[in-house]
Order: sequence, then structure tokens, then C-alpha cells
Amino acid sequence: MKVLIVSTSERGGGGAIAARRLMDALHQRKGVEVKMMVRDKQSNDARVIKVGDKKPKFIERVFILPQILFRKGSWRRLRSRLWQVDTGDWGIDITRTKEFQEADIIHLHWVCQGMLSLRDILHILRSGKRIVWTLHDEWPYLGVCHYRGDCTEEECFHCPLMWGDTPHYVFACKQLMYYKTRPTFVGCSQWITNRARKTIPPAYTAHINNCVPAKLFHPRNMQRARSMLSLPKKKRLLLFCSQKVTDERKGIAYLVEAISLLPRLGFREGDLHLVIVGKGAEQIPLPRYISVTRLGSVGEREMAVVYNAVDVFLTPSLQDNLPNTIAEAMSCGTPCVGFDVGGIPEMIDHQENGYVARYCDAGDLAEGVAYVLDHDLRDAAYKKARAAYSESLVARQHEALYKALLM
Repeated sequence: MKVLIVSTSERGGGGAIAARRLMDALHQRKGVEVKMMVRDKQSNDARVIKVGDKKPKFIERVFILPQILFRKGSWRRLRSRLWQVDTGDWGIDITRTKEFQEADIIHLHWVCQGMLSLRDILHILRSGKRIVWTLHDEWPYLGVCHYRGDCTEEECFHCPLMWGDTPHYVFACKQLMYYKTRPTFVGCSQWITNRARKTIPPAYTAHINNCVPAKLFHPRNMQRARSMLSLPKKKRLLLFCSQKVTDERKGIAYLVEAISLLPRLGFREGDLHLVIVGKGAEQIPLPRYISVTRLGSVGEREMAVVYNAVDVFLTPSLQDNLPNTIAEAMSCGTPCVGFDVGGIPEMIDHQENGYVARYCDAGDLAEGVAYVLDHDLRDAAYKKARAAYSESLVARQHEALYKALLM
């Protein structure tokens, strides 16, 4: 069985990381030959094939810009909005490549920002190949956005991100494509699986988690990890990480507010230390009573050490599917605190291996930090991750799905 995984990037972003890990997991299965096709290649792995360039990405941004200029908001929000939407107007035709033509299964992952256009996707769906598409966000079944959030537009007629009829046109094109070709979707979380089933009922949608490499993310000695990173050994360490710390969707404002509330719960100056991973951490105003270490961007191997060095991982995301970071942290035995949104409550069992705070409630987020620091949840977190995100389990589930499609 030959499988071709298609992703915009090999390692850039959560969807790409999940796709790459799936390739590695499937590579261990006998009878499965797997390759990965990307526009942005970040390794020398011969199994990863590079196609095209970034021209479609920037051409699409040029066409998107005029359609978002008349929406209210600051210049910073305008810049952010420019990357919150994808129209699927420009992309790369991969159907003529040798790898595509030889594959039995074409498995799409995150393919936006100029990787595949709507026309390219239609050609893939009409190719006669068996198509699987993993939902790393909601773009495959919505209009131009990646997460619906609190938007109530079911068919994208009045999009809060773009003006004009483009959002509805994109939504309608997708619906028509799926109705005629019936691809198979895979939701990383039960939450997004249920959302997809309501929006595209003619398509088949299965639920399979992402996997986490156990050789990299596993429990280690906490004090040794702290020594490796030059972190305080006697304080309680809190972790926040994001590819871009200032991304409003990641909830940094609620994190700052929650930290400011911790002294009311009995924490004194010198008790806690915050570790921030990601770009832009120096822009975050923090309460004076808490010390901080800003690590910037780190690789996977160092990130595994970071998880093991801290007492709790805080993920106050306002929109999310099945965050790799939570699965990674729990695989290292680090309990997590996050809001009740998206797939997060599926990952964290409230007060058993972490804490699920009320949505957008900084006070409850602070209560969650206090609860986790007051209870030993590390072993429970590790056991949940080992059972849910095992590479062998996820690979077997995907292989079974592929075989069913080829019958």
C-alpha cells in the first residue's frame, strides 16, 4: 500500500508536525510505503518531496488584502487578519507528479497558504485515488476562516473577516465538491469530527487522534531538566508556549490576568516562576511578583526537556482543535490547565490529570493552577497520554481506514 501525505510544510505549524509524525508512525507498519509531499521542506529526509514555491502564497495575500481593509480594527489586527483567512485561489498542481500517480492513498493535511487551491483540490478528488483529509482546523468545511469562533454565519454570507461574496462562494464550492466526490475526513478530536459531520453530512468522517513520539516525549528527572535549561530549582514552574506568543487566539491576555490573581490564592513573591516559549515573549507585560524566563523558539528535543522541567503547562487558547502541546506535555507527565473549548476537554480529564477551566474565565484558570500545584497528577497525565496518543495505535487506526477505502 502506497500512501502520500500532503502538507504545506514539513514541520512548520501543528498540522505539519502531526502529519510528519504520522508518516514516521506509518513507516513502522509492514506493507505500508509512505511519503510526504510539501512546499516547505525543512530536512534532508528522502521520504519528503518538495514541490512548487511560495509565489502562490504571496499572490493570494495580495488579492485578500483589499477584501479585509474595510473591516474595523487596528493595524495590528489587520495584519493578523491577513493570515486568518485563505481563499484557495492559488496553489500547486501535484496531480502530475510521479509520487501522486503511484500512490494508492492521498492523505491531505493542512494545505493552505498557497499549497493547494480549490481547483487543485477538485482535481485531486476527481483523480480516482482514495482521498483522506485530516481536519487540523475548520477551513476544509467552512468558508475562508480556520475557526468559526463565535460567528453564527452558517453559510458565510456576512463574514466578519472579509467583505464581499468570496467567503460564501468558497463555502459553496467546497460543499459542491464534497457532495459530488465524497472524500473521507479524519477529525483529530471528537469536537471537530462532530462539527464536520453537521456541516458536510454526505461525507464520511472518522475520529483518530494525532500521535506523539514516545522516544522523544516521555517523563524525565525534573531537576536534571531544570539544570539543563538553567531554570530555578526550588520554585514552582509554570509554562506557556505558542509559535507566536502575541497571537490573541492563544489567550495570553487571560494568562497574564490569571497570574495576577494567584497571590489571592496564597502564592507569595518568589514562589512561582513563569517559562515562556515562542516569539514575541518580551512584549508581554507581567506582574512584578513573578519571575520569568523567555526561551524564544525551541526545537522538539529541547521542548521535551522544557515540559519535564515545569510543574504545570497552561494553555488558555480561545480556539483550538487537538493541540499537540497538550499531548506532548502529558506524555512527559506534566499536567495541563486549559479552557473548556474545542478538543481540550477531551484531552484533559478535569481534576484527574489536569484542570479544565470555564471558558474565558481568568479566575478559574488561576484556580486551576492552584489545584494542579496542590495535587500530584503527573502519573495520571502520563497514563492518559500513553493510552490516547500512542504511535502504534494511531498508525494501526489509519492503516485500517486506508484498507477499508481500498476494498
